[in-house]
Amino acid sequence: MSTGTDPLAPLAQLPGVPDAVAEVRKAVDRLYGHRVMRRRADEVTSESALRGARASAALAGADWPLEEVRRRTDFSADPESRTVGAALRIAAEAGQLLSIWRHSPLQVLARLHLLAVGDADPAAGRPRQAGEGVEALFPLELKPVESVEVEAGPAGPAIELPSAPGAEEVAARLDQLSRLLVARAEGQGVGTPALVVASVVHGELLALRPFGSHNGVIARAAQRVVLIAEGLDPKSICPAEVGFAELGTDAYRRALAGYLAGTPEGLAAWIGHCGRALRLGVRESTAVCEAMQRGMV
Repeated sequence: MSTGTDPLAPLAQLPGVPDAVAEVRKAVDRLYGHRVMRRRADEVTSESALRGARASAALAGADWPLEEVRRRTDFSADPESRTVGAALRIAAEAGQLLSIWRHSPLQVLARLHLLAVGDADPAAGRPRQAGEGVEALFPLELKPVESVEVEAGPAGPAIELPSAPGAEEVAARLDQLSRLLVARAEGQGVGTPALVVASVVHGELLALRPFGSHNGVIARAAQRVVLIAEGLDPKSICPAEVGFAELGTDAYRRALAGYLAGTPEGLAAWIGHCGRALRLGVRESTAVCEAMQRGMV
C-alpha cells in the first residue's frame, strides 16, 4: 500500500479503472436525473432494497423469484427461507447505519451479522474464533442472464478460492480496514472514487470471511453502505447485488480471485467487475422508474 494520505489512491489509476469510474458516474447521474426520482424517490429506494436483497440471497444459495420474496411473510421455515430473511433484514437496516459506519465500521458489520443470524445464535455479531468453520461464499452456481455480456476471462476449470484466513489475521486486517474508513470519514483521502473504495471493502470482506456465516450478504451490504457514505448513491437506489447475480457466480468468483491475487491486473479486474455490477443495478432501477412512469407500479 502507498504511504501517502490515501493508500487506495493508486488503485484509481490502474488500467481500466478510470473508465470504469466514469461509466458508473455517468450511469448513476442519469438515473438520479429520471423524472420519477423527483416525486417517488422513496419508493424507488424501497424497491431497490427488495431487489438487491433478493439477488444477494440468490448469490448466498436461495434463488427465489422476486414475487415470491414480495409475497412471503414467514422466513423461518427452512435454510433457504432464513437466507432470504437475513438478506431482507440487512437490506432494510443497512442504510440507517450510516452515522455509526463513519466512526465504527466494525460495529456496523457486527450489527449486520446479528441481523442475519438473530440474537439466539451465540456467535451473533462477533468474528469467528480460532477453529471455527465458515460457510462457502458461493453455495449455488448462478449462470449469467442472457441479456448481460460477461467479460471473457481465461478459459479453464472453475476457480477454487483459497481458504479463509485464520482468526488472528482476520482481526488485524479488519482493524486496518476500519482505520482506513474512519480516516476517510474524517476527511483524509477524499479524492479516491467511491467505486474504488466500495470495491475494496467488498473484496476485503469476501477475502476475510470474518463471520461463520452470511459473509457474502454482509460484504455486498457493506458495499452499498460505502456507496451511500461516499455520496455516489446517497438514496441507495442502485442495487449492485442485482448486477452481481446477473453476471453469474463464475465471473464473480474469477474477479474475486483477481482481488485475492493482489496484482495490478487482478485488482483492476475486480474493480471493473464491481463497476459492471453497479451499472446493471442502475439498469434495474431505471426499469423500475420507467414502470412507475407508465403507471405499472
